[in-house]
Amino acid sequence: MPSDVEYSPVGEGLGMRDFWLYLWLRRAALIAAHVSGLGLTLIISVLSRPGTSLFSWHPLCMSVAHCINLCFEGTIFCLKSRKNKMRFHWLCQALALIAAAVGLGFILASKNVSELPHLVSWHSLLGSCTLAASLLQAACGICVIFHNQLHLSPSPARLRLYHATCGLVVYLLATVTVMLAMFSDWFQATVKGLAWWVFAVVPLFPALVAMNQITNAYLPRNKMSS
Repeated sequence: MPSDVEYSPVGEGLGMRDFWLYLWLRRAALIAAHVSGLGLTLIISVLSRPGTSLFSWHPLCMSVAHCINLCFEGTIFCLKSRKNKMRFHWLCQALALIAAAVGLGFILASKNVSELPHLVSWHSLLGSCTLAASLLQAACGICVIFHNQLHLSPSPARLRLYHATCGLVVYLLATVTVMLAMFSDWFQATVKGLAWWVFAVVPLFPALVAMNQITNAYLPRNKMSS
């Protein structure tokens, strides 16, 4: 029976029963990552009360960008057609970058109106690094697609490896940035007690699942050539 979950070398050496158990656990983890990521985005959207201020749009836009990257990208491994995977991947990348750019614009406008300094917290510094890494990831992807037209010396396989590696860095930075946002004055004033600890831990799960999907399904199979 054909499986809708892409091959992963992690499952090698398992018996049939163990393999199917591993397969279903992988599916359950993917579903749980989607649910937790979407739930976190929806709750932050409600807590930020979009429209009440310029700042209120920043958590909404950034949480949407984070959710698209960590959750929707994971569904790529459930698609069978390579062409559909590529199209869906680029759609997610474009939407995430647009949402992040809009969120950046709102926080810059909010700080300018309030006459507050920029880049003075770890959250803002790592957020800037995340955006830079996202742009680098997109640039590597563009180089893969237009490799022949750009006459690049690195091979497409090597550029794909760079693209995937940048993706892992983006996921790591984005997760840490979201967790640092939980320490902001706005969030600590909005969420307190046990709920705060739950919010602080939730971003880890979808990030770990997404990074595991990439490392198991792509990186081990990629062979660099000069």
